[in-house]
Amino acid sequence: MMTPEDIKLLRQDPDGLATYEYLANHIDDCDDDLQQIVANLVRVDLTGQFLASSARYLHAIDPEKYRDAVRELVAATIDKDREHRYLPDILSAIYGPDYQANARTLSLTDDNFRRIYKRLFPNPEKL
Repeated sequence: MMTPEDIKLLRQDPDGLATYEYLANHIDDCDDDLQQIVANLVRVDLTGQFLASSARYLHAIDPEKYRDAVRELVAATIDKDREHRYLPDILSAIYGPDYQANARTLSLTDDNFRRIYKRLFPNPEKL
């Protein structure tokens, strides 16, 4: 459970690193605070770097348990990663190394996948 001091420190996070570190260091006891942690990351991470890292981290730990948080983090990464630095890593980490072979199906069933794939591969013939 986050303390008032934790909340104060995270509100002062300039770029998302402190929030990501808090998540990583408190993963065993932050489930009740996860929505607040995700909201803080969305607020402070302007490039998508720590949003993407957090999504990959949570997905690696338990993709089912953290599905909603991962979905929100990925959506925010798509919006903020204008230079496409972090989106390729999300594809392979979350959708698997064979994501290209499954691109058509994933595009039909997962809006975040479709948005990432469309940004990285704008040629519609890829699907």
